Amino acid sequence: MADCAPPPWQRRGAPVVELALPVAAPADATRLPVVCTDLRVSFGSVRAVDGISFAIDPGEVYGLLGPNGAGKTTTIRVLTTLIAPDSGTVSVFGHDVRREAMRVRHLIGYLPQQISADFALTGYENVWLFARLFDLPRRGREERVRELLDAMGLDDARDRLVGTYSGGMVRRLELAQALVNRPALLVLDEPTIGLDPLARGDVWDRVQELRAETGMTVLLTTHYMEEADVLCDRVALMHHGRIRAQGTPAALKAVLGPQATLDDVFRHHVGAAIADEESEGGGRDVRSTRRTAQRLG
Repeated sequence: MADCAPPPWQRRGAPVVELALPVAAPADATRLPVVCTDLRVSFGSVRAVDGISFAIDPGEVYGLLGPNGAGKTTTIRVLTTLIAPDSGTVSVFGHDVRREAMRVRHLIGYLPQQISADFALTGYENVWLFARLFDLPRRGREERVRELLDAMGLDDARDRLVGTYSGGMVRRLELAQALVNRPALLVLDEPTIGLDPLARGDVWDRVQELRAETGMTVLLTTHYMEEADVLCDRVALMHHGRIRAQGTPAALKAVLGPQATLDDVFRHHVGAAIADEESEGGGRDVRSTRRTAQRLG
């Protein structure tokens, strides 16, 4: 690559090259953790998700990447049955998120972008509450709560109020909450937002250990490209509610050249319009992200 000229993806006016790598679905599609087909969601005149399709294979880590307002969190809220789509279908292990919402909820664990832990309760009480909400059998409930707190490195702090926890401890506690029902699919929406590098690494170490032990599938969103590059088997880059590129991090980088990073891929597909995204519909997400970071900080 010549030193005198910037790489093609950084040149003004460089064409956007879409890379969509199709997923080969098995004969029995009900085994797929997620199948999303032509999903559309609007809020008034704003089209938050504009006809996206993707599928996630069993046991893989799949990342949704994109600027604030790109439609990532809206997609996750449909998948977790929190909002209904305008059109299209989403299924989790063959169960439609609209017609079989309760079944879907018992198959997934969800760590939202916003803080979900109650700071006025102890760590033990927070996880116990989730165990009760999922109607875990009373006989094994206490054992399950203690098992998760120990797995997250929080056993010594289980009787402390969560308001005394550090940001990394809060996120690990929320991960314990998300895992209480032994989910087959773990959904993580910006799980390390506002955390320092050590706390971020600790959270991902826990996720990777659990994935290796259980074989669970993970769907995540993150703004940290280096995290996505290391953690994700495949990623989809969203912009204006559409998937602009999809594939393995290695394949996406290879399109741009041997020295390209996932940051370069991100800038190539969506970087030029990040400011427009935030001003046209991402302001709410930006404010929410800042509030979460401040509470964890």
